[in-house]
Amino acid sequence: MSDAFALDPDSFSLAAATADLDAEPAAREHADCVEFRMDMADDPLDALAAYDGELPLLVTNRPRWEGGETAPYGRLDALAEAVEHDAVAAVDVELATLRGRPAGTNDVDAARLVGHARAHGAAVVASVHDFDGTPAPAALDLLLRAAADAGDVGKLAVTARTRGEALALLSATHRATVRGDRVATMAMGEHGSHTRAVAPVYGSRIGYAPVDAADATAPGQYDLATLRRLVDDLL
Repeated sequence: MSDAFALDPDSFSLAAATADLDAEPAAREHADCVEFRMDMADDPLDALAAYDGELPLLVTNRPRWEGGETAPYGRLDALAEAVEHDAVAAVDVELATLRGRPAGTNDVDAARLVGHARAHGAAVVASVHDFDGTPAPAALDLLLRAAADAGDVGKLAVTARTRGEALALLSATHRATVRGDRVATMAMGEHGSHTRAVAPVYGSRIGYAPVDAADATAPGQYDLATLRRLVDDLL
C-alpha cells in the first residue's frame, strides 16, 4: 500500500459505500475513503486492477450469512488478492470468520488473510452485524471488545427497534472509547439512523454512506453529503 492511500484508525474516516469504483470521483468531495463492496460488484478483482482513483479503499467481501452477496468459495482468497493493491488501505473481515466460522473452500484462512493484509500495510476492520436487534449492554461491551482485539478497528452494526436501543449502542461506543478500544458503530433502521451522525462524537472511527441515498447498502443510511455535513457540524 502506498502512503498516499493510508487510513488513520485513530481519527474518524467517512467511507463512501459502493459496488462501483467508477463512482469514486463523485465521492471525493465528501469521503475520506471508499468502501468497495466486492460482494456486490461484477468482476471486483478486475475493477481493483483498473482503479486509478484518489481515495483509499476499504475492501469488503461480505458473505450471505452476514448480509452480503458472496458465496463462500474463494471469498477469503479474493480479499487476500485485493489487499495487494496499493490503493487498498483496509480490509473488512467478520469477527465470526476470525473466530473460526467455516469460510468455504479457500487457499487462505482468516489468520493468514489478516497477516497478509498487515504485511501489505492494510488495516483490519473486524466486523459484527446484527440485523435482528440490539444485544443487551453487557453483550455490546463484549462484542466491541472482541472485535477491537481481533482487528485494528472493531465494527459493530446493530438494528435499533427503539430509541433506547440506539442510546444503548452510543453508550457502549463511549465505554469502548474510554477503555482505549478503536471501534466503529452504527444502529441500522429508522430508530437508529441518527447514530450514524452521532456515534463519531462518542468515538466511532468509521462512518458509511452511499454517494446516492438510492444506493444504500444498509437500512437507515444517510447519503454521503448529508452525513459529512452532520458529522462535521457535531465533531
